Amino acid sequence: MTAGTGTETAATPTGKKSEDLALVKAPDAEELAALLVARDRPARPSALTSSLTFGWRAMLKIKHVPEQLFDVTAFPIMMVLMYAYLFGGALAGSVSSYIQFLLPGVLVMSIVMITMYTGLAINTDITKGVFDRFRTLPMWRPAPMVGYLLGDVVRYLIASAVILGVGLVIGYRPRGGVLGVLAGVALLMVFSFAFSWIWTMFGLMLRSEKSVMGVSMMVIFPLTFLSNVFVDPRTMPGWLQAFVNNSPVSHVATAVRELMAGNWPGADIAWSLGWAAFFLVVFGSATMRLYNRK
Repeated sequence: MTAGTGTETAATPTGKKSEDLALVKAPDAEELAALLVARDRPARPSALTSSLTFGWRAMLKIKHVPEQLFDVTAFPIMMVLMYAYLFGGALAGSVSSYIQFLLPGVLVMSIVMITMYTGLAINTDITKGVFDRFRTLPMWRPAPMVGYLLGDVVRYLIASAVILGVGLVIGYRPRGGVLGVLAGVALLMVFSFAFSWIWTMFGLMLRSEKSVMGVSMMVIFPLTFLSNVFVDPRTMPGWLQAFVNNSPVSHVATAVRELMAGNWPGADIAWSLGWAAFFLVVFGSATMRLYNRK
């Protein structure tokens, strides 16, 4: 190695790199500004694009953790078989007779019960700090929430297909045909999407996943079991009939049951859509207020 002055660079690989870097002219502020101005900025994502992106994120979670589909596959099968074979003979004389009344109700009950997992997923992301990053992104503010719910709608559709498939195997025959079944499922999806905003609010409000689960169960169990899912409310005491006949779950169950039977229950459809609008406006607004302040 040849010694030189302090300003000379040693003849080593490291010294060679230093010389090459020294020859590169650093751009000044004007050149950087020209580069930034000359290139068009990407368009701001729309509300639909942002929501669909977060919906796809929810789907990717299922891809990486397929056990999340347990509640929309094994759970619905268990619900249909258990209630059909436990109560069918006692309430209707046979499983094939009872399943005509039961299956639309169990469909509504199962989908409504699994909506609470939206709140659990949101609470988990908040605990991990993911939502802090979401709030810094230049996008439509409700997009993360709407994306969660859109992803869950796919899960609801899977559960609906499973329940209907099991029902057809054990004797369910919808007189409304394919159109009646599709109309009933579509109404249920609209209601479930709006109903899920209750759990997004709880997911933001409560501190832990266990708290969200506990509160959700306290709300869901009275609404689903105190309804016309399993039996005709005319056999109930008068005070209980008043609650059951005005329950949102009862309105949806009746509307889905009649649509699949080939009828058009205008009053119950109107009530179902009215409840959906109420949940969306009230709990959707509360969710976004909590989201912006949290």
